[in-house]
Amino acid sequence: MNAKVEAKESRLDLLKWLVVAVLVVVAVVANQYYSAQPIFYRVLGILVMAAVAGFISLQTVKGRAFFTLAKEARAEIRKVVWPSRQETTQTTLIVVAVVLVMALVLWGLDSLLGWLVSMIVG
Repeated sequence: MNAKVEAKESRLDLLKWLVVAVLVVVAVVANQYYSAQPIFYRVLGILVMAAVAGFISLQTVKGRAFFTLAKEARAEIRKVVWPSRQETTQTTLIVVAVVLVMALVLWGLDSLLGWLVSMIVG
């Protein structure tokens, strides 16, 4: 019996995703068709269509799973300990210093090898 419910749900989900796709296509075509209208109204129309499409997509199994994933990701981001401004500045300066030192080392090595090759070749 559970398989029948999932089969019906997957068919309804397919129908919902088709409606979402149609809404997106209609929004794109309407934006092109009404290109002479002020951009404010076109953007407002696209946002309304996107909201309706998003609402419909959240009614599907994959849409609910995506929403759950987004909520969990947001909770994880809140747990991150971000570096302070001083730590960021110090790390940046260290990276710049190492890059400059490596550039000088590679420039010196390149000059030395070029000089050696010119001595061998003549």
